[in-house]
Amino acid sequence: MRILVTGGAGFIGSHLCDRLLGDGHEVIAMDNLSTGNVRNISHLAGHERFHFIKHDVTHYIYVPGPVDAVLHLASLPSPVDYLNQPIQTLKVGALGTHKTLGLALAKGARYLLASTSEVYGDPLVHPQSEDYWGNVNPVGPRGVYDESKRFAEALVMAYHRHHGVDTRIVRIFNTYGPRMRADDGRVVPNFICQALRREPLTVYDDGARTRSFCYVDDMVEGMVRLLFSSQTEPLNMGNPQEMTVLEFAHKVLQVTGSPSEIKFVHPTDERTQDDPKVRCPDISRAKNRLGWSPKISLDEGLRKTAAYFEEYLERP
Repeated sequence: MRILVTGGAGFIGSHLCDRLLGDGHEVIAMDNLSTGNVRNISHLAGHERFHFIKHDVTHYIYVPGPVDAVLHLASLPSPVDYLNQPIQTLKVGALGTHKTLGLALAKGARYLLASTSEVYGDPLVHPQSEDYWGNVNPVGPRGVYDESKRFAEALVMAYHRHHGVDTRIVRIFNTYGPRMRADDGRVVPNFICQALRREPLTVYDDGARTRSFCYVDDMVEGMVRLLFSSQTEPLNMGNPQEMTVLEFAHKVLQVTGSPSEIKFVHPTDERTQDDPKVRCPDISRAKNRLGWSPKISLDEGLRKTAAYFEEYLERP
């Protein structure tokens, strides 16, 4: 197949490009490099089945020749990005989804939207299943990201119902691994980089919020299975092994062997406003319909991620 991956120079997008190329497909990666990095795909330069287009998906998209599938991963998913660029975040979720769906319609391609667990907001139901409609503050600082993805899902389903586009929606829960940005404000790169630098691990408030962490290879496996399935309803993908942020901090110290201490901080800015108190996916639908569940343990995934950041921090 000839497959377009928007956000192809990003964290998950670049791993997805690797997987699709490994499966024998031709891949076109599209990215405006605002948060993606060519370093993530530099090893693919010269590959006969790989192409890169630098382009902003909020503008009209032109891709010559046939396209069999469109995977829309372009986004500003980290708190640093969507708090600093709120309007662009909304535009990527709304206009970017509209433009990529238009391309899929024109090319007769199947379509996959990378949505997020943030569509559930600060959930009142735990764990979160796909039939839960969420608890999102639409006017809070996080709303620009949460609502952009909720709108994107609605637009995907409208194109599916009205135009007959063959669509998929994956709701991605906390995913980690090599190629994450060190400065993106998320807990995994924050803790690992602090541990490797032997700096205190900064835990917000009392560290009682919960998260569940899925290694990127498991996530990519699930997304590929979804793409080649017949499932048009949204599917959660993530690791249901829930833990507190404080427990995760201790796990990072254990895996890295760092002597760093844990420092509790109480942010007074927007970083934790409307931050979900709990987050854990119900992956029953993915298990039953795709035969998918995460396989890589947290210890193994963190070792691989720490090795990446160790090399990253040593670069000139």
